[in-house]
Amino acid sequence: MSFNALIPVFVFVAVYVAISFEWLHKATAAVLGVMILFIFGVIDVHSAAKFIDFETIMLLIGMMGIVGVLKKSGFFTILTVRIAKLTRGEPVRILVMFSIATAVLSAFLDNVTTVLIMVPIIIELTRGMGLDPKIYVVALVMASNLGGTATLIGDPPNIIIGSKVGLTFNQFISNLFIPVVISSVSVIFYFLATNRSRFKPIDDNLAKLFSVQLLIEKIDIDFLSFKIDRPFLIKSISCMGVALLLFVTHTITHLSAGVVALTMAMILFSITRVDVEHMLLEVEWSTLLFFAGLFILVGAMEEKGVIEWVARNIFLSVGDNPYVMVLMVLWVSGIASGFIDNIPFTITMIPIVNMMLQNTPIPNNILWWALSLGACFGGNLTLIGASANIVSVAILKRSGEHVTFGQYMRWSAPGTILSLMISSIFLVVYLWIYL
Repeated sequence: MSFNALIPVFVFVAVYVAISFEWLHKATAAVLGVMILFIFGVIDVHSAAKFIDFETIMLLIGMMGIVGVLKKSGFFTILTVRIAKLTRGEPVRILVMFSIATAVLSAFLDNVTTVLIMVPIIIELTRGMGLDPKIYVVALVMASNLGGTATLIGDPPNIIIGSKVGLTFNQFISNLFIPVVISSVSVIFYFLATNRSRFKPIDDNLAKLFSVQLLIEKIDIDFLSFKIDRPFLIKSISCMGVALLLFVTHTITHLSAGVVALTMAMILFSITRVDVEHMLLEVEWSTLLFFAGLFILVGAMEEKGVIEWVARNIFLSVGDNPYVMVLMVLWVSGIASGFIDNIPFTITMIPIVNMMLQNTPIPNNILWWALSLGACFGGNLTLIGASANIVSVAILKRSGEHVTFGQYMRWSAPGTILSLMISSIFLVVYLWIYL
């Protein structure tokens, strides 16, 4: 590599370090890195624009807008309160039902939105019963990251992979549904099996049963204290349903996911007559800046030959055995995503995986599924592995509960390793079928 190629490497590493140690806000770090590349003349403004994946940006803006209106309609609050009532205060039911609901919601919403909805209610419910909410919240976080892996729109790494590679909503569901379901169920059983004393039934304690019923009624009053606008709610759910239908029928309509999401968001804004200025605040513009900056940083390294050098000297050095390649991508992605943000890691890995496929073609996009499973599942490994983890722990802290890095990892690491092992078996069998 030439000296000119080393500049984007140094800048990228510096941005990574600044984000990992939280020295700078991630959007500030990424955009500052891009500005440094401009100043040193590594790339110019016009060439930088071609590196940005606008399909990903459109999909994110659209889904954030739709979810913002759905939140305003009260749909998620109604749903979570109903789930709380169905648990009847049974610890096992609370864990299982909230985990399943979180996994399903995360498949269609971003993970941060899901935990923002679920975590406050489960803290209120468990603390009111005298239970430790921390283990329930960690289980919810893991369910969120696992469930989000199932679809194109469930987790940012999938959005990036789908947009860059051209994989559809149906392809993600049909290929990842099995490992996601098996891993989710296995992780729930892992929590139940290793923490039995925390999930003892309350059926034999009449006083506790009565207090739980009062607590659930209190949650109902506290969280559903607003008047539900039914026409607004119906319009919101309908537009979300139409968007999902268009995602599924991509092979018929040939409409990209970004176009569908942004179109439906604008239609929803129009028919509900929401305050657009207010709803645009629901869009995480800092996240979009972060994405755009990373696309440019990685694009600059790709243009200067850095990505090719990394691919040839590290990933292609393992040889051309497809089983080794698939497992390497899965486990490297899984471990790395536990300690560094899986979004920049995924953006960096995409051109590397492309080069691996040019060297050894692997059928049915299996190498891409390995990257998706590794990046998404690996986010469960540590407290800093995914945004949902950080947000959930912050909510716990505000409620007076503190989870340390070691405590979180003691609960999460075995479940993460278990899910990666399940993914390994699935990918090996899948590869054996198609080879």
